Amino acid sequence: MIPGDVSGGSSLARNIVNVTFEEFKTEMVRKTIHLLVAVVPFMAAFHRPFTLIFLAAGTLAYAGMEALRFRGVNVPLVSSLTRMASRARDGGRFVAGPITLGLGAFLALFLFPPPVSAIAIYALAFGDGFASLVGKLFGSIRPRFLMGKSIEGSTACFIAVLLSAYLAVRDFPLALAAALTATVAEALPLDDYDNIALPLAVGFVVNLIR
Repeated sequence: MIPGDVSGGSSLARNIVNVTFEEFKTEMVRKTIHLLVAVVPFMAAFHRPFTLIFLAAGTLAYAGMEALRFRGVNVPLVSSLTRMASRARDGGRFVAGPITLGLGAFLALFLFPPPVSAIAIYALAFGDGFASLVGKLFGSIRPRFLMGKSIEGSTACFIAVLLSAYLAVRDFPLALAAALTATVAEALPLDDYDNIALPLAVGFVVNLIR
C-alpha cells in the first residue's frame, strides 16, 4: 500500500461496519456452540461409548425440541438459544445446524480411530468455526473459485486446522494434509451440511495417509 492510500483499510472498515450487532451476536453464539464440539475427543478419551451415546442423545433431543419450536411450542432456553443462533436465511425454517454439527462429530468419532477422529473433530470445531467468524467480520476478498467464501475465512480455517492437528499428533505432513482438506471442504457451498462433509473428508484423508 503506498503512503496515503487508505483504500485497503477503508475496505476492511466498511466490511466490519456492515456487520450489524445482531449479525455479530448471532455468529458468536453459533461459533461458541461450534467450539464446544472440541471437548468430544477429551470425553472419548475417558469413555468412547458413553461419548457416542451422549452425542446421539443430544442430537436427537435437539431435533425433537426444534420440531416443537417450529410448531410454535416454546422450549425454555433451547428455543431462545436457537433463535439467537439463527441467521437471516433460517427465518421460518427448521434450524438444522446443531443436528448436522452433532451428526458430524458422531460420525467422525464412530468411523475413525483416535487420533484421526480427534483431528476430524478439531477441524469441525476450529476450522469451520473460525472460517465463518473471520469471514463474516473481515472477509473482503471473495474470488469466484471460493464460491462466495472469502480468502480471509479460508486462511483462518487452514491455520486453525493446521495448528490443532499438529498439536494433536505432532506430525506436520499429516497436519498439513488435514488443513488442506478442511479448507477445500469448508469452501464448498454446502450450507449446514459442511458440518458433516468437513470432518468426514478430513478423517478419510488423514486415515488414508497416516
